[in-house]
Amino acid sequence: MVTGAAGAIGAALLRRLVACDAVGTVVALDLHPGDAEGVEWRTGDVRDPGIAASFAGADAVVHLAVDWRLESPADERTTLNVRGTQTVVTAAAASGVPRVVVVTSAVVYGALPDNRIPLPEDAPLQAVPEGIVADLLEIERVAEDARRVHPGLDVVVVRPAALVGPGVDTLVTRHFAAPRLLCIKDTSPAWQFCHVDDLASALEYAALGRVSGTITCGSDGYLTQQRLEDLSGLKRVEIPASLAFATAERLHRVGVTPAPASELAYVMHPLVVPSTTLRAAGW
Repeated sequence: MVTGAAGAIGAALLRRLVACDAVGTVVALDLHPGDAEGVEWRTGDVRDPGIAASFAGADAVVHLAVDWRLESPADERTTLNVRGTQTVVTAAAASGVPRVVVVTSAVVYGALPDNRIPLPEDAPLQAVPEGIVADLLEIERVAEDARRVHPGLDVVVVRPAALVGPGVDTLVTRHFAAPRLLCIKDTSPAWQFCHVDDLASALEYAALGRVSGTITCGSDGYLTQQRLEDLSGLKRVEIPASLAFATAERLHRVGVTPAPASELAYVMHPLVVPSTTLRAAGW
């Protein structure tokens, strides 16, 4: 069972699951059916406890019904992301589903100037709880609570590096769509990405029980700011940190930009994750 199956990540995962010999039936749940073939489409809202009936008989639920859109009203987005995840986990446990896979992001670790490269998968979560990051930290808390409350339920949390690929629209992808790359003076970011197809393959591993617990997923290695500019052909615009934060805070406060100023940290400091558990499983 895949929730949020009509989105970019869901579509990529459905293609893999349909082609996998180890999977007999793929059930896709979303508010509206998507274009994927070879799956059984069902419509429903993940905030509705009645979805438990759709989970009966499933071996795994991959929960992708998370709103990543930058322009979504914050209250509506949080309701879907947090309450939706709580409902899915509870419904899965009530239906006897043995495994639930939840996707958050490597941003929950936080981008700090003294971050190790790479961070270990069990590093503490030190992100500032604002904007979409606050939702992701709450989803992490829901997953941790579920492990304690439902000990028979295998809750797998997947934290990908910055997502890129068709259908992905985030602050990171918009950063590279700008005429010049924003660079904060006297900082040393380390850039790492995860293509949506690679995340889909990691989710397939999680759904089939090849990995468990909390795992990270990203490209091997990373790019320095200079290497990034060399490869992209984009030039930088360099701004002092104080000016960048003050401007970002004002623009966010009046509604010009969707992200809080705290998210500037992700273009300032290193955030690189390994794929240790996945690699050990043969990914």
